[in-house]
Amino acid sequence: MRKPTLLDARGRPVKRAGLKNEIAAAQTVGVRSPITGHPAANIDPTRLASILREAESGNALRYFELAEVMEERDLHYAGVLGTRKRSVAQIDITVKAASDEKHHVEHAEMIRTWLERDELSTELFNMLDAVGKGYSVTEIIWDSSTGQFEPNRLEYVDPRWTTLDRVDLRTPLLRTENGDVPLEPFKFINTVISAKSGLPIRGGLARLAAWGWMFKMFTQRDWAIFTQNFGQPIRVGKYQNGATEEDKETLFRAVQNIAGDCAAIMPSSMEIEFIESKITGSSLSLYKERSDWLDQQVSKGVLGQTTTTDAISGGHAVSKEHRQVQEDIERADAKALQAVLNRDLVRPYVDLNYGPQKKYPRLVIARPEQKDVKLIVESVERLAPLGFKVSQKTMQELLGLPEVEAGDQLLGAAPLPVDHPMPAAQLALQAAQDDEDSVDDQLTKGATDIAEAPATVMINTIRKLLGEVKTMEEFRDRLLELDKSMSEADLAEALRLAMVWSALTGEDELA
Repeated sequence: MRKPTLLDARGRPVKRAGLKNEIAAAQTVGVRSPITGHPAANIDPTRLASILREAESGNALRYFELAEVMEERDLHYAGVLGTRKRSVAQIDITVKAASDEKHHVEHAEMIRTWLERDELSTELFNMLDAVGKGYSVTEIIWDSSTGQFEPNRLEYVDPRWTTLDRVDLRTPLLRTENGDVPLEPFKFINTVISAKSGLPIRGGLARLAAWGWMFKMFTQRDWAIFTQNFGQPIRVGKYQNGATEEDKETLFRAVQNIAGDCAAIMPSSMEIEFIESKITGSSLSLYKERSDWLDQQVSKGVLGQTTTTDAISGGHAVSKEHRQVQEDIERADAKALQAVLNRDLVRPYVDLNYGPQKKYPRLVIARPEQKDVKLIVESVERLAPLGFKVSQKTMQELLGLPEVEAGDQLLGAAPLPVDHPMPAAQLALQAAQDDEDSVDDQLTKGATDIAEAPATVMINTIRKLLGEVKTMEEFRDRLLELDKSMSEADLAEALRLAMVWSALTGEDELA
């Protein structure tokens, strides 16, 4: 039976025969050489502007080389960029089936099994190279030795081995000896994550950070020169009148050697004086402040904030807000990567093994929603006596506790003594929870049975009060004036019953 013709997401026919071959590998001789250039050497504003103009015109070779050098030479840029990429690459990936139908569940299970590979985190990290450079290309090396197509590995393609279509400046092309060719369908993953709208090549963080990086390099160079010249005292050798040329040469050699070797010899009649610079401290502070300021701008561009990277603190609230900004960026990157994988990996994987589908499983890259377990437990603790129902299984899953097995020693509150007087309000709540009547009737019946006539009178009085007052403060004052002769214990019990009543009937939400 002839296999159906497969089309990729862009409507191009797929050639199954070449899917197992690596076609974007490095070449010893050719246009895909692993040896890179170094355009950052002797960088200046004119040279940098030229590199950026070339990139936005479609020739991004020197720009990619510059972006590589920036990550290698600037520890701060490499650190914040690596943090942004690793935060997404290490998020657990879940798979959602297209539906509950058997074949859709089978598709999703196939994807889940493949995602268990240990290499996946590194492969995703390489795909996220798009964050710095604007886009990245990853080659899928397929394996069909088991009778089904399966991605054997995701191979990072050096961006220098690609270029952009001059028509739209968006479509990546593979560089070959025969010219630039389109990427084969079902063979490549094209990741685009831009820091700004517009062309992908202009949305990479390397382009945004390039000017700050260059000025920081200038500052560090000047800082090093200044430290070399003024960071240590100037050595001045003095010789006496009548010293011979040989004496002068001996003194000069001593002055030279004492800087590096910290030892020298000279005639006893000669003298060396060390003169310290008085401007070193303030000047060094200037260089440091400028470097730190440039680092802060890079942090803002890459992570959206500075608190988590530059030791700048404005209190817990500010730190928490800055962390939320970083999490927003992480979620945006994760969603962008998720969309790319669903388009260029999941769909080809399913199509090659099951044929074209109307619906496909979806990868979801997102951290589990953080729940305030303490708040939920406290809420359940307060609501359960009022009739709120929650299953034990739900609470166990929320707390991450395993199922109880036979023979396990169980925790629990010690039972009350037989003669322990249970408060009327608690008994009334128990009656309201066990009985199937309406909440209003449950509380009235439970309180009447337990507290008899006095409790019933209190309930009726409290009900009347709740209908007359407008605020809980007014209700409290009226209740205190209700009966001056009532004991404190009775009054406390009356107040508890009133609060329970108002909570159950919704009358505590007073205007």
